[in-house]
Amino acid sequence: MKYKAVVFDMDGTLLDTLADLADAMNRVLAEHGFATHPVDAYRHFVGSGASRLVARALPADRQDEELRAQCLQSFLREYESGWRNKTCLYEGVPELLDALATRKIPVAVLTNKPQAFAELCMQEFLSRWDFTLTLGQMPGVAVKPDPAGPRQVIRHLGVQPEEILYLGDTDVDMFTAVNAGMHPVGVLWGFRAERELLDAGAAVILRHPMELVSLLD
Repeated sequence: MKYKAVVFDMDGTLLDTLADLADAMNRVLAEHGFATHPVDAYRHFVGSGASRLVARALPADRQDEELRAQCLQSFLREYESGWRNKTCLYEGVPELLDALATRKIPVAVLTNKPQAFAELCMQEFLSRWDFTLTLGQMPGVAVKPDPAGPRQVIRHLGVQPEEILYLGDTDVDMFTAVNAGMHPVGVLWGFRAERELLDAGAAVILRHPMELVSLLD
C-alpha cells in the first residue's frame, strides 16, 4: 500500500499537553473544594473531549448536569489562561514533520480538543509546517470516534481512507481510524499504553516519531 497522507491526533501525539490540561482542571476542582488529581491521572481523563475530561475528573457522586456544565465553563476559562505554560512538541515530531514535507506528503490534524484551542496550538507550536486542515471539537460535529469528523478530513485531503495513516495515542484514536477506514497507527510516546492501542485495533505501533518514515518509503 502506498500511503498518500498522514492525519495526526494532537494531544499526546504531536503535543505533550498533559500538564497544562491537568493544571487547569485541578484549579477548577480546588475552587469547588474537591480533591485534585496527580498529573498522571489525566492520562486516562483526556482523549474524548473537554466535557468528558470534566466528568472524569469530578467526584463520582457529583455528576449532576448543572455542576458538570459549570465546571466545563470554568475549565475552558482556566485552560485559556494557561494552555501554553508547559505544552511542547514531542521529541522527534519536528523531524518527522520535516521528513513528510520533504516527501510532499499532505498532513492534517483531527482532534477532540476544542477547535479554538486546537487552532491556538497550531499557531504557537506547528505553524512552520503546512497542515492542510485542523479539525477539532466544535458544535454540530460529533467527537471521535464518530466517523463524521474523519470523513470531513478525508474529503478535504482528496484521497481514499485506506491511503491515510492516522496516528494517535489512545483507544479513541484507533477506533476513529478503524471506523473511518484509515490505517490505525498507535504511538507510545503519548498518554496511553501499548495494550490499549492494540486492543482497539492498532495495525502498527510506533515508539519514536521517525519510525513512521519506514511506512512511506
